[in-house]
Amino acid sequence: MNKKIIIVSGDPFSINSEIIYKTWNKLNIKLKKNIFLIGNYKLISKQLIKLKKKDILLKVKNIASSMNSPKLKIIDISLKYKYPFKIRIKDSEKYIIKSLNMAHELASSKNVKGLINCPIDKKLISSTKKIGLTEFFASKCQVKKDSEVMLIYNKKLSVLPLTTHIDLKDVTKSINKRLIINKITTLNKFYKKILKKKPKIAVLGLNPHNGEFKKNSKEIKEIYPAITHLRKKGLSIEGPISADTIFIDKFKKFDVVVGTYHDQVLTPFKTLFKFDAINLTLGLKYIRVSPDHGPAVDLIGKNKANCLSLLKCVNFIDKLS
Repeated sequence: MNKKIIIVSGDPFSINSEIIYKTWNKLNIKLKKNIFLIGNYKLISKQLIKLKKKDILLKVKNIASSMNSPKLKIIDISLKYKYPFKIRIKDSEKYIIKSLNMAHELASSKNVKGLINCPIDKKLISSTKKIGLTEFFASKCQVKKDSEVMLIYNKKLSVLPLTTHIDLKDVTKSINKRLIINKITTLNKFYKKILKKKPKIAVLGLNPHNGEFKKNSKEIKEIYPAITHLRKKGLSIEGPISADTIFIDKFKKFDVVVGTYHDQVLTPFKTLFKFDAINLTLGLKYIRVSPDHGPAVDLIGKNKANCLSLLKCVNFIDKLS
């Protein structure tokens, strides 16, 4: 039996209905039969009507339903709203958390190949005390904090920030040898097990010009010792490399660039690849990916949203062995 792909429709106040529809139209029939959407049936239907899109939804009770239907099978999640977008934050939050919890339960089964969550405003999971979807799913799978890994993936290059959604003032104290070793070990296992490849990894320094390698710098005390340890374990890894030059052309000889904080690697990466990337959480019990962009509320209802990243998510999971 072909394994299913779960898509969480995500933030109800977003471009998600539009990118789901556009992605669906680019899939072949065989793949369509194995995709299930989690979301509110009535709201998404009305959003598609407003965008002048065809009816593609079929409401089902579970992922064993209507496997031969060419329509997009949706498991309905209740949501209080007044159309078009008068939805209380409290109601949106309940809807999102219920959707994510269901996705986690389904993805944990042997019948699911992977899950995709469409973009979500992080405020809508604030009651879980998690600051992002990477942290939310890592917590659900009981992954230790220093092993949570957010990978922004493209075939040509991927980037991994050692710290994710934290303030810059908290980055320096967060960078330590154990964190670096644990996260890069998880990264290396993912590439070898899932992508069947030994990755070439670059690790950036924290400070400008690597802190000139002063003896009390993070580069000397934490980053370089971690790299030395990982190299002895057989990893193909170099660094610390100065962050101000690697994205000129040095990055081309690596599969992954590991940075110390979010914008150190995501800003140049998005400049290079724009929407041609996906966001993965590594180390979970299952494959979890999401588009590498937000809800884009400024584009709601304009029929101008780019579905490339969501399409990449679907194709990435579909091609996994």
